[in-house]
Amino acid sequence: MASHEPDQIREIDALVVGCGFGGIYMLYKLRRELGLTAIAIDKASGVGGTWFWNKYPGALSDSESFVYQYSFDRDLYDQTTWNTKFVRQPQILEYLNGVVDRYSLRQDVALETTMTAARFDDVAGIWTVTTDRGVTYKAKYLVNGLGLLSATNVPNFPGIENFEGRLVHTGAWPEDLDLTGKRVGVIGNGSTGGQVITAVAPIAGHLTSFQRTPQYSVPAGNRVLSNEELARQKENFEANWDQVRNSSVAMGFVESEVETFSVSDEERQRIFQRTWDEGGGFRFMFETFCDIATNPEANEEAAKFIRGKIAEIVKDPETRRKLTPTDLYARRPLCDSGLYETFNRDNVSLVHVGENPIRELTANGIVTEDGVLHELDVLICATGFDAVDGNYVKVDIRGRNNESLKEHWQDGPTSYLGMATTGFPNMFMILGPNGPFTNLPPSIETQVEWISDTIGAIEKDAMGWIEAKPDIETEWTDICADIADQTLFPKAASWIFGANIPGKKRTVMFYLGGIKEYRSVLDNEKASGYPSFLTQSDALEPA
Repeated sequence: MASHEPDQIREIDALVVGCGFGGIYMLYKLRRELGLTAIAIDKASGVGGTWFWNKYPGALSDSESFVYQYSFDRDLYDQTTWNTKFVRQPQILEYLNGVVDRYSLRQDVALETTMTAARFDDVAGIWTVTTDRGVTYKAKYLVNGLGLLSATNVPNFPGIENFEGRLVHTGAWPEDLDLTGKRVGVIGNGSTGGQVITAVAPIAGHLTSFQRTPQYSVPAGNRVLSNEELARQKENFEANWDQVRNSSVAMGFVESEVETFSVSDEERQRIFQRTWDEGGGFRFMFETFCDIATNPEANEEAAKFIRGKIAEIVKDPETRRKLTPTDLYARRPLCDSGLYETFNRDNVSLVHVGENPIRELTANGIVTEDGVLHELDVLICATGFDAVDGNYVKVDIRGRNNESLKEHWQDGPTSYLGMATTGFPNMFMILGPNGPFTNLPPSIETQVEWISDTIGAIEKDAMGWIEAKPDIETEWTDICADIADQTLFPKAASWIFGANIPGKKRTVMFYLGGIKEYRSVLDNEKASGYPSFLTQSDALEPA
């Protein structure tokens, strides 16, 4: 805009930033249940959040379909007709659009609108949020549903500007891209990379996987569910969701209480094999035995089983060696639709860039350290995201006393409950730092409902605004770190701790205590009248 004056100022009760699972449900709660004036904005041209952007081939939920949806409306649940174990991206996007229309929310959604700055007025108790559309929102409440995994990470390889082929990131997939017969390179082999490699290999002329770190992955076991299974899911709605909310990872299965070495070798192999055959990464880590994520020896038993499967599946000895991990099985649990089998194809090759790094990009492709040019028409970056806080620190968000959120988080992102941050009154986050590490829709519902109840309490009791007390934020951060340190996850370099972003400080970003305990903390906070928060009158009292 040429002018510094906004074209339009809109005064509302609440602004929601982001229109994925979290933003949609938040808008529903604010409008339909609390009766507040609320708008949701999103930089995308459609709703759906993660599922709008991630349209890459093979995009699939890795939570099972019967728990990868909302549970707040039983009729909506009964009318959702997903018939496969896992859900593909087009189905999820169609579902979220249907939810928006079902509750007449589209009129309150402003698309292709990006938050460029947000400032809190200490005196008025109002957030002023500027956008790139010349519209400024003034709102008492600011709820950020920016997404855990939406700030794309494109590595800055030497010569990247020289590449004359098509360069794309899986998190911003172009709909006009046809990979049929093309020479395709894929950088990255995490959850997304595995899905892309498996889906693209059958149509590509040649696919080259550039792998930095070998991964442990198990079959997804995706399949069409029988009518009996589907009917049982609907009939057991209450019991299923009660189990989810009282579990740890909220994935829809009962987590094991059996220790790895409490059974015989034969029984252990049988349990691993049964779960391998059933499919699902979280099932393999948490339904088999209770100590895989905490006991190094137990972890090695699970890792050894997966290594044995890689040895059985991958035919070429050198490819098998490169694909076989030797470290802890302690990253986000992965599952796939035939990943290791894909490397048996004649048109698929593997470059281990951990051993043979990428030297540069040229007009025609990638040159590795050994001097080999890998010719490419398309280079796909499945290189993940600046997770959790990445989208927050990109925006100039300023709270009380003009404090910058980026400065507040300079030693790593902090919060109370993953939803509130000291010095930023009436600013709530859905899936903010140090929220629960679980299947996301149940965590999203839990957080949105708590935020909604909290806003309702502020309105009812005329509190003005509330913010988390500084010592409480520190205490929650310490709790999250202490719980994480009781697991093996911090010992693996993964995006869960920010290790995928060069220069980013390694820090805990999740509460690993499980959704049951997390919900208990939330219930206690609410029932006690929010003792961990300062109110406007508290904050403005003379010292």
